[in-house]
Amino acid sequence: MNKSILTILAIALTLFSCSVSQNTVAQTSTDLDNAAIKKSMIKALEWQEAHPVFAIHPTDWTAGAYYTGVARAHKTTKNMMYMAALKNQAVQNNWQTYKRLHHADDVAISYSYLYISKAEKRRNFVDLEPTKKFLDAHLFEDDNWKSGKNPGKEGKTILWWWCDALFMAPPVLNLYAKYTNQPKYLEEMHKFYMQTYNQLYDKEEKLFARDMRFVWKGNKKDLKEKNGKKIFWSRGNGWVLGGLALILDDMPKDYEHRDFYVNLYKEMAARILELQHEDGLWRTSLLSPESFNHGEVSGSGFYTFALAWGINNGFLDKKHASAVKKAWKGLAACQHEDGRVGWVQNIGASPEPASADSWQNFGTGAFLMAGSEVLKLD
Repeated sequence: MNKSILTILAIALTLFSCSVSQNTVAQTSTDLDNAAIKKSMIKALEWQEAHPVFAIHPTDWTAGAYYTGVARAHKTTKNMMYMAALKNQAVQNNWQTYKRLHHADDVAISYSYLYISKAEKRRNFVDLEPTKKFLDAHLFEDDNWKSGKNPGKEGKTILWWWCDALFMAPPVLNLYAKYTNQPKYLEEMHKFYMQTYNQLYDKEEKLFARDMRFVWKGNKKDLKEKNGKKIFWSRGNGWVLGGLALILDDMPKDYEHRDFYVNLYKEMAARILELQHEDGLWRTSLLSPESFNHGEVSGSGFYTFALAWGINNGFLDKKHASAVKKAWKGLAACQHEDGRVGWVQNIGASPEPASADSWQNFGTGAFLMAGSEVLKLD
């Protein structure tokens, strides 16, 4: 048997194995074992800590998303292994953000710093000055994106011109405003959030385009899936919905614009529930699941977190708990025995396939975020 045939058989076996496990998930009881969930989460943490990875720097957005998941896991379980990982990376990073002060991605890491600051009793252990420096420059200084000098096809005419940004910066700004009692940061967050909403939110589909390349303008150049539908990226919308849950979790109950975020959360959550598949997971292309017909963990993980959070906090009816539990079982089926979380689409900006062996730290973060809220379900 030649090498190419062996390769094809190996790929087919991998796909079949995941398909079988996901079909099994769809057919079994939705009862969950919290001890097993906690064990899966710790295994994911241990594997990821032993296999560090980043896109451009240890303080970049990939680490930011991962350690947000670690923070949420600690918040729920109080297991000090999570806090040890949080403090270790923060000290190694010297509490720094990444250097692109105009770029929302580069402050996502500060969510973990802010979380540590509330949990840490030692004075002067946490240094939030780099975070403050970033946020002040990010919000209040001019740059090419705000000025719209180089819009490109992506529509870089606003600060947060891509939907992923709504996970990266707003939860940090919201939390910073809360912890420092400075509402000006929340007001600025809302201003820039509305710009992104107005530019990228599709009110018919109740989903976000990743950027202006995917917003239909009514001409032949509109990007479409092979089935003729609009392109909506699962992880992109996962960033938004997961970010909304993080924002609402810490936003003041009497904040004047809170209802906007509540209504957007509910509208998107209802739509995402409609798009869930029998294996509990979501496909990388939400309206064209046949393009890459397998579950994907990063988008699905953020959805599972956000939906479970909504049930736990009274924003979604408890009747949806079975769908969320099924989603967790689908996620768990994508974890390897050694703890590695597979089926994560690699770094990108549009729907692409994943595989059992594709992993990223932000996928592990999404997995931990999902587990942190699923543990609280009745």
